[in-house]
Amino acid sequence: MKEFDIPIHSEPSSNSQAPTRKLLGMAVWVLVLLSLTACNQGPKTEPAAEEKSAATKPITTPGGLTMALVPAGEFEMGDNNGDPDERPAHRVQVSAFYMDTHEMSQKAYEALMQQNPSKSKGPDKPVEQVDWYHAVLFCNMRSLKEGLKPCYDSKTLACDFTANGYRLPTEAEWEYACRAGARGSYSFGSDAAKLKACAWFKANAGQTSHPVGQKSPNAWGLYDMHGNVAEWCHDFYSETFYSQSPGKDPRGPTSGDKCVLRGGSWRTSEDGCRSSARNGETLRFADACFGSDAFGFRCVKSAK
Repeated sequence: MKEFDIPIHSEPSSNSQAPTRKLLGMAVWVLVLLSLTACNQGPKTEPAAEEKSAATKPITTPGGLTMALVPAGEFEMGDNNGDPDERPAHRVQVSAFYMDTHEMSQKAYEALMQQNPSKSKGPDKPVEQVDWYHAVLFCNMRSLKEGLKPCYDSKTLACDFTANGYRLPTEAEWEYACRAGARGSYSFGSDAAKLKACAWFKANAGQTSHPVGQKSPNAWGLYDMHGNVAEWCHDFYSETFYSQSPGKDPRGPTSGDKCVLRGGSWRTSEDGCRSSARNGETLRFADACFGSDAFGFRCVKSAK
């Protein structure tokens, strides 16, 4: 399918150079159109005009980080042609929320937590070797630093979704934000050849993470949703949860011994970077077969 259909009209002119100038002008416009990021291409389920506009206006938090407003909407979560834990695909409604435009950087994490657990050091690289527990702890400390109500109970880690502080995204929120209206396997469609424009993954990462925000963002201004580091979600992981998932703002099972990781990482193949691809890991210990130096996170907060 052609990405662009550009009508070409020839007009008579007494100037012998006019056709050449017209062709050169059209060629420039073609190049401009083709230079649009691959991450913003692909079949879409478009949000309403006002939602689409709102999603392109990031805010800057008191801590200096940017967040994008992800508009309320619904989408087809999962993939019937994917792995067993991605089935069945089902319609899910999601309320509006704010999401960090970038994976949490090492400098931002260290400024608040006074430590940097990352194996591959670099202030602008995503923080990694972070388990679910410490990602949640960061959310609470970030909330307190900005005078907001923490979402997580300090003893039980139960989440108060009505609080105005920071938390990890639910699995549904994460996939909805990643897709940004796209119906294909990735935020830009289903052509895996375009992944290099949007992600650091096994084929191009050189066996390490990279500074956040170097690749093209998706249609809602979110960077590195595919690859770089896998991102913790709020939800407990269950292979069969999709068969009983509620249709409105699902929050995962009520208990479990693993939590969800999404998005793939620098060590993941194209398939593992798909929008619907899922992984589960223990809350306080990273399984050596996947590698804790590929685990990171980003925060969300209520848009109410």
